[in-house]
Amino acid sequence: MIEIGEKRGGVLMLKGKVAVVTGGTRGIGYAVVKKYLENGAQVILFGSRKETVEKALQKLKEENPDWPVEGAWPDLKDPEAVRSEIERIHQKYRRIDILVNNAGISDRVPTIDCDPAHFDEVISLNVNAIFHAVQPVVKIMKEQGGGCILNTSSMVSKFGQPSGVAYPASKFAVNGLTISLARELGPYQIRVNAVAPGVTRTDMVASLPEEIIKPLIDRIPLRRIGEPEDVANAFLFLASDLAAYVTGEILSVDGAAMS
Repeated sequence: MIEIGEKRGGVLMLKGKVAVVTGGTRGIGYAVVKKYLENGAQVILFGSRKETVEKALQKLKEENPDWPVEGAWPDLKDPEAVRSEIERIHQKYRRIDILVNNAGISDRVPTIDCDPAHFDEVISLNVNAIFHAVQPVVKIMKEQGGGCILNTSSMVSKFGQPSGVAYPASKFAVNGLTISLARELGPYQIRVNAVAPGVTRTDMVASLPEEIIKPLIDRIPLRRIGEPEDVANAFLFLASDLAAYVTGEILSVDGAAMS
């Protein structure tokens, strides 16, 4: 049930929910963390290093010192490290309602220059790490009677990309994992969806020169690049009760961009 927030006078769509967000220290992940906090969730953000996690927490606390947020930095490529941290969170909060698998790396290394170790690295973080988080969380969600798992895909999972196969291959895999998990876990009231962002104003995109940005915008019917909050709003909807009958979907947030 959606509850009405007393402090802000608005709707707190995730009040009382416990959410884990990987890759939550910057960009889209940080926007998701902030959006969930604004909507009443207890959030545990994961980052790659202690320093980046502490920096993100400090920034969030400067915005609102009362936000219930903490951080951790398990190695997402190590299943035991992830399992241990998930178990710690469960012991502390007694439940995990939402898991957002956002951590990942982009890549455009041409196929001829991509050695197998590099390809494996992209797949390890973009695909295997999702499985490492999903497995222990699914056990918890089954026991508590339901939950929501959200994965970050990409527009390249529809169109591919002009250079490099590791990144689009990983995102096609994320879509397959998402749809299959939704079918497998539906009977346990666990919903699984993905969000596929288009070109979004992250730090990397914001630093691009105008001559690169303009052609990108020209291929987007809405004539602008996305903001992290645009994508975070999709993650909010899918995590909320408004999406109670939505599972197995790959939601594009790309302004109808054309490849």
